[in-house]
Amino acid sequence: MNILILGGGGREHSLAWAVMQNPKCDKLIVAPGNAGIAQIAECADLDIMDGGAVARFCEENAVEFVIVGPEAPLAAGVADRLREAGVLVFGPSAAAARLEASKSFTKEICDAAGAPTAGYARFTEVEPAKAYIRAQGAPIVVKADGLAAGKGVIVAMDVDAALEAVDDMLGGAFGSAGAEVVIEEFMEGEEASLFVLCDGSDILSVGTAQDHKRIGEGDTGPNTGGMGAYSPAPVLSPEVEARAMDLIVRPTIAEMAKRGMPFQGVLYVGLMIKDGQPRLVEYNVRFGDPECQVLMMRLGAQAMDLMHAAAEGRLGEMQVNWADDHAMTVVMAAQGYPGAYRKGTEIGGLDDLPEDSSHIVFHAGTKAEGGAVLASGGRVLNVTARGETLSEAHRRAYEMADRVDWQDGYFRRDIGWRAL
Repeated sequence: MNILILGGGGREHSLAWAVMQNPKCDKLIVAPGNAGIAQIAECADLDIMDGGAVARFCEENAVEFVIVGPEAPLAAGVADRLREAGVLVFGPSAAAARLEASKSFTKEICDAAGAPTAGYARFTEVEPAKAYIRAQGAPIVVKADGLAAGKGVIVAMDVDAALEAVDDMLGGAFGSAGAEVVIEEFMEGEEASLFVLCDGSDILSVGTAQDHKRIGEGDTGPNTGGMGAYSPAPVLSPEVEARAMDLIVRPTIAEMAKRGMPFQGVLYVGLMIKDGQPRLVEYNVRFGDPECQVLMMRLGAQAMDLMHAAAEGRLGEMQVNWADDHAMTVVMAAQGYPGAYRKGTEIGGLDDLPEDSSHIVFHAGTKAEGGAVLASGGRVLNVTARGETLSEAHRRAYEMADRVDWQDGYFRRDIGWRAL
C-alpha cells in the first residue's frame, strides 16, 4: 500500500515510524516532512491546506491511503476533498472537525449529549464578557473560539488577567479565531488525555497519556505546545476511562451521527479528573503532540492497521494489543521558546544515539542542510523511550537527551513527576 502522511512535526515523525514498521506499507510519503522523517520516508513539497492539490498528488503517485496529522487541514476540508476524489483518508470531515475548530460548537454538542464539562458563557463583545468575568471572579478560563495554534486558551488566576485576555482575543490578537470567546469555569483536578479511534459509529480506545504544557519545571511559566508526555496516565484508571467513554465519548459520537456529521478519525479527549469523576476540558480531532509520540512508541506497527480500519468503517472487528509497558518523551526546545528563539543552530550527536523499539529521537522542528541537522522551530526534538516501568522509560529518555550536542537546546528534567 502507498501511504501519504500530511504534516511535518514530531507527531508526524512518530506516525511515519509506526507506519514503516508495518509490512503492508510499500511506500511512504510525508508532506512536507522534516530532517528526521527524510531518513525513513520520501518527503514531498506539497501545500497540505490545498485539498485539490493533495488529491492530484495522490492520483499522480498512486497513493491509496492518507493520514492527516494536524488539525488545520482537517478544519479546511482536506479530508472531504480526498473522499470526493475516492481516496481513503484517516481524519474527520470539516463539519466534524468543528469539535476542535469551534469551542462554542463543542459546548453545544456537550449540552445536547449531556456530557459533563465546565460551565460556560459565549461572547462576541468586550463589555458583556468583562461583566461576566467580574461577576464570576477568578480563577477562570478564557478561550478563543477558533483554532489559535494552541495559544488561544488563557487560564487566568486573577480577574485582571482574564480581562486582558478578553481584550486581546476580541481585539484581534488571534484574528478570526478570536471573534468569539468562550469563558469557562475553572475546573480543579488532574488533567489527562484519552485517545479514541472512531469510524463514524464504532469507537476504540487506543491509549491514555499525560503531557506537560508549562515551559518550566514544576509546571511553572507560560504554556507551550507541550514539553513532554508519558503513557499510560495512571489517573485514567480502567474505571475512570470506562466512565469517560460512557458519559462523554459515546454520547458525543452518537450526537454527531444524529446531526449528520459522523466522526471518523482520532478523537483526543482532554479530561479533568477529580475524585475519580472525569469532565471534558476539550476535544481535539487529531493526535496530540507530544502525546502521539508515546502512543506510537507503544502501539508500533498495529497503529497503521487500526487507523486503516477506522477509515474503512471496520473498527468493530479490531482490538488493541497492548504490551504491559510505559513510554516517555522529552521535548528539546530552542532557548527562549515559547517566546523569541533562534533558528538555524546546529544539532550534533544524533547519529550516536540508540534507535530501536525502546529508543528513538523523533524530529519536530528540524531541517537538513549540507549534511548537518539544524533547528528550524521552537520545539525541535522529541527524545522518546519505552520501558517495563515508567522509571525505566524516564531513565532511558534522559540518558539520550543528555547525549544530544545542542548548545541552544533546553528541556525540562521533571517529565513524569506526577506519576513518579
